[in-house]
Parts: sequence; C-alpha cells; structure tokens
Amino acid sequence: MTGFKDIIGNELIKEQLSDAIEHGRLSHAYLLSGDEGMGKKKFAESLCLELFCDSPDEHGACLSCPSCKKVLSGNHPDVIWLKSDKPDLIKVDEIREQIVDTAQIKPFLGKFKVYIIPDCERMNQQAQNALLKILEEPPEYMLILLLCGDETAMLETILSRVVRIKLKPRTDAMVKDHLRKLFPEAEDSRIDLAVAFSRGNPGKAEKLLSGEEFSEWYIETVSICRNIKKMDSGRIAMEAAKLTSSYDDLSGILELMQLWYRDLMMFKVTKDIGGLLYRDERKAMMELAPICSYEGVEAIMEAIETCRIRLKANVNPELAMELLLLKMKEN
Repeated sequence: MTGFKDIIGNELIKEQLSDAIEHGRLSHAYLLSGDEGMGKKKFAESLCLELFCDSPDEHGACLSCPSCKKVLSGNHPDVIWLKSDKPDLIKVDEIREQIVDTAQIKPFLGKFKVYIIPDCERMNQQAQNALLKILEEPPEYMLILLLCGDETAMLETILSRVVRIKLKPRTDAMVKDHLRKLFPEAEDSRIDLAVAFSRGNPGKAEKLLSGEEFSEWYIETVSICRNIKKMDSGRIAMEAAKLTSSYDDLSGILELMQLWYRDLMMFKVTKDIGGLLYRDERKAMMELAPICSYEGVEAIMEAIETCRIRLKANVNPELAMELLLLKMKEN
C-alpha cells in the first residue's frame, strides 16, 4: 500500500502536491518524469489516494476506507489507467477512445476524474496531438497524469501545457533503510551493494534484491574480476562470449565491475577493508591491490565507461566485452 506518507524522499514534491490538494490549486495536468524504478506510478497512485480518501488523517490518506481500497485495487471508476495493445507504442485511437471520447463524462464518485498515462513517451505524434486537444480545454474536473521516462520524446506543445515534476534520486541512507524494511533477512553486504548499484533509485534496488538476476550478475562479476589476471586470451574470449549470450543487457555487469574497481581503488588508498562494498572479497582485494597500480585501475574504469558507450552505439557486444576484459587483464 502507498500514500504520500509511505513514499521515501522527494519531500518538497509531496508537500507541494498536498498543499495544492488542500487549497484547491491542482493543475489540470502533471508530467512526472524519472527513470524506471524512481516511483512515478507510486506517486500517481498516492495522489489519487490523497484526492479520493474518505477519511484522511493528519498524515494524509487513510489507505483503509472504501475509496482508498478502490484506488489500491485498481477499481476506482474515476481513476483511469490508459491501456495500450503494444508495449512500445500508444496509438492515436487509444488516446481518443480511452481519454478524449470519455472526458465529458462527469466523475461517478468524487470531484475529480483522473487519467493516468504510463510511459507517455510511447505516444506517437498523432497520439500526442490528440491529447493536446483535451489539454487545451479540459473539463474542470479532469486531471491528467503523464508518467514519463524521456521528456525529449514529448512535443513541446504538450510540455508547455503541463506542470513538470522530476523525481529526484533518494539518498543512500533512505534507500538502505527502505531495503532493510523490505528485506530483513538480506545480508548487509548485499544491501550495501544494491544501494550503491541503484544510485538512489529505490525501485531498482528492490528489483535487484528480489530477483535472481542480481545474484547471477554478482557471481559472474566476482569470478571475472578475481581471476582476470590468470586468464589467457582464449579464456577471455570464452568469457566475453558467455556474457553476451547469457544477458541481453550488459549494463548491470558493467555497473558491478565498476563498483569492484571502486573498492579496489578505495582499498589501495585507505587499506580499510571495512569500507568495501564487496566485503566478502577481502582476500581477493588484498591480493590484487599490490599488483594493480593506481593508473591501471583508472584505465580500467575508463575502459568500462568506453565499453558502455560502445554498447549503446550498437558495437558488436561480444567484441566490446572482449576488449574490456583484455584491458582489465593488462592493467
């Protein structure tokens, strides 16, 4: 269950929205932007809870009244989540049928009728133009929430008619506390690694700890980084092929490699094993630190970033990973 009181961080945004609800100053349209996992859907749901709750307390929505339960179950008649047939496209007909053609129907239960469009950047130009017509002259009871990962895909005419809210990364302490509550049995070292990996994105951190993929990435990364110096060119080619055939998205592997060499650099500087994210790999760090120079570790960090750029540019992934592993062995 969620409500503004249960969303971590972004306090100013929550205060501004709560104040707008309390004083009747809500805009007719908001665009909530942020990477996947930053909480756009939770914010949209929480705003609906605050709007429709029958028995709010001093902290906001009660989460237990009939209206709150309808919002939380996805069955509130005045909260419409746009549905699309294709995962990468919202068509003009879907905007017309689900929003434009129903906008003049007044709310059934409350003062507002809320339309929520997840991943709104999937709208093609025709769909955005259809939405623009209703944004220009919306009914007084209408509230449109656009959830966006990439604002650059939106027409300027759309952006100029909405209040834009960018969700900010949370602090490491916030994410760690959040994970500790959700995963009380998780090891501290895994939580710390997930926090560093997520870069302030609580949804990403949750996904990492709740799925098997993170454990697989961890095992693969540790094995390569620990043993790269002993690998010959044939083994390196095999490892590169294995990685590219096992994972469609190699960004997680690269991120964990970056954190490994961040640890190695930190250990070389401080000789403090207590500050390591890979705390279970103390022995490997102690063995590698004397044979890796500062310049070498920096060269590897640069090579990881170069590999990330190459993969985004659609360079052959197996070749990009092989070049990275060779650079790791050399340094």
